[in-house]
Parts: sequence; structure tokens; C-alpha cells
Amino acid sequence: MRHRVYGKKLSRTPAHRQAMLRNLAAGLFEHGQIQTTLPKAKAVQPFIERLISIAKRGDLHSRRIVQSRLGGDRKAFVWLTEDRVPASKRDNPFFDLPDADEIKFNRYGEVKKAPSLVKHIVENVAPRYKDRPGGYTRIVKLGVCRLGDGGDRVLLQLVGEEEGPELGGQLSRRREKADRRTAFAAGLRKQDAVEEEKPVAEAPPAEEPVADAPVEEPEAEETEKSED
Repeated sequence: MRHRVYGKKLSRTPAHRQAMLRNLAAGLFEHGQIQTTLPKAKAVQPFIERLISIAKRGDLHSRRIVQSRLGGDRKAFVWLTEDRVPASKRDNPFFDLPDADEIKFNRYGEVKKAPSLVKHIVENVAPRYKDRPGGYTRIVKLGVCRLGDGGDRVLLQLVGEEEGPELGGQLSRRREKADRRTAFAAGLRKQDAVEEEKPVAEAPPAEEPVADAPVEEPEAEETEKSED
């Protein structure tokens, strides 16, 4: 029995589970939204909510608490220097991303200088919710199953940009069908309105019927002959 036991194990050891939750939280703070499975999203959501609530204080003690819960002051936004990242991922609707020039590497390819994740949370993420008592994240079901085990994929994102899963660039099939129906109905209404505005062509006057001329019957030839 799991009486009075908080959280889910997610089939992982405590160290593995804690590292996974920290990585998911770091990815959400860097990108503003991430795709994951439903159990993972439900497990990491309270962890992220508490970090934002603590970071809203903005003092030195809160910074240290956030840093300790994330396992240290991580270097963030290193992925901006990778060429394989598409241009659509570099336009973030949640907050302004730093310049790639701020990230430096040493001669061995190791990160030497990069923006601080804790500083980003305290200065960029937390001020967005200074007047909000809670509920900083949302879970949007995408209706897509993961290949292999068929896990339900969801979109975990920060609230504030009320555009739903379209931020991820993927529309649900239900939304696509609804949009097609709406566009088709709008086209029919527009077509009916154009036909109503067309002037009705006047019919040509009907020709009066011409009276038929009387047909003269040929005179009957006398066929009677006198009998001899």
C-alpha cells in the first residue's frame, strides 16, 4: 500500500528520478514549453510550481534555494550555438533569448561561459507571475502516442501565451477538421451572397402567337360518271 506516500516512482531509482525532474524543469525554463509524456508532466509540474513561487521573492536566500533544488547553478541556452537547431526554435514567444555570442567555449569544446539558469528564472520567468498566486504551468494533451509503448504525449508549457498547442507548431487533427469545416461554410455563405447581389436579367417579351391561315380544302373532283 502507498498510504501517505507522496509522488510517483516512474519506475526509476530516487537519484535517477530526481535528475530527470531537474532536467525537465531546466528544459521548460529555457524553452517555455516541452513535450513529454503525461505521467512525467504530472510529476514535474508541482516541482516547477514551487521553484517559481520561491523565485518570486527575488532575494539572495530564494536564489540559493532554487539553485540547490536544481542541483547547482546550471549553464543555460547552450543549444543556441548548435547549427542543427531550426530557426523556429530560436523565436521564443515567452521571453527574449540571449545572444549566441554570450556563450563561450574553451579549446576542448567545453562550455566556459554561458547565461545562468538561476538568474534567468529569477529575472525573466518569475516576474511574469508576480500578480498570480499559483498555476504557472498547463498541460495540453496533443492526442499523439509515442512510438514503442504508446504513451500519451502532452505539451507542458508556461501560462501567459494563450494560444494552446499551436505554439509547438503542431495542430491536432480535430482542430484541422474544424478549420476545414469553418472555411467550407464561409465559402458557401460568400457564394450565396454573390449570387443574391447579381441583377436578375429581364426575360424577353413573349411573342404573340400568329393565327394560322385557314387551309383551303381542295375541291372534290367529280368522280361520278354517268352510267352508260
